[in-house]
Amino acid sequence: MAQGYIKTIELPQVIPVFPLPGSILLARGQLPLNVFEPRYLNMVDDAMAGDRIIGLIQPLTGALEPQPPLARVGCAGRITSFNETSDGRYLITLTGICRFRVTGELQVKTPYRQVRADFAPFEADLRAPDPAAEFDRHGFLDALRPYLEHRGLNVDWDTAEAAPQEALINSLAMALPFEPPEKQALLEADTLEDRAAALTALLRIDAADPGDDDSPAMQ
Repeated sequence: MAQGYIKTIELPQVIPVFPLPGSILLARGQLPLNVFEPRYLNMVDDAMAGDRIIGLIQPLTGALEPQPPLARVGCAGRITSFNETSDGRYLITLTGICRFRVTGELQVKTPYRQVRADFAPFEADLRAPDPAAEFDRHGFLDALRPYLEHRGLNVDWDTAEAAPQEALINSLAMALPFEPPEKQALLEADTLEDRAAALTALLRIDAADPGDDDSPAMQ
C-alpha cells in the first residue's frame, strides 16, 4: 500500500507537476530534490498546505523551451521530507505513490503547471510486489557489474545482494544515468518483471558500448 492509498480513486484528479528531464519516480521510491526556482518553490508551498502530492514527469523536448510538451506518463509522489536552507531553497524528498497518465493540461493562473491525472491504469503500483517472487538476482548483478565498471560507478554490493527486488530494480532505474527516453521506457514498463528485463537489457547494451567512458563517479 503506497503512502496509505488503497484505491486510485482516492488520489486527486488534478495534480501539480514538476517537469524534470532525465529523472523518474517510481512507487515507493524516494527522490531527493533541490528546489530553487520561484515557481516550484510556490508549488511546494501549495503542496505542503494541501495533500503534499506532486507529479514528477519528463518534458519531451528538453528544459530550454518555456512550456515543453510533457511525456504521457509520470508518477505522483508525496513530500515526505522537507527542509529550507538559509538561502531560500527547499530540500525535499518525494516518495512515489502511483504512476499516472496525463489526460489533459489545465489552463491555470499558478506559475507551475497542473494536469489531469488518470491513475487507474497503474493501480497495481499501490500494492507492493510479493517479496517471495522469483528473481534472477545473480544474472541481474552480472549485467550490472560491467555497466558500473564501464562508467566508473560503484554501489554497495552487500546491499545489492540483500535488497528486495523492487527496491533494487526501482532504485537503480531512478538513479542510473540513462538517457531520458530510456528512463521513460523504464517508468512505463507494465510490471516490475518487465522493468527488470528492460533494465538488464540497457545495462548490457551500455556496457558493450566502447564510448562514453567519462561519466562522473557515483558514491
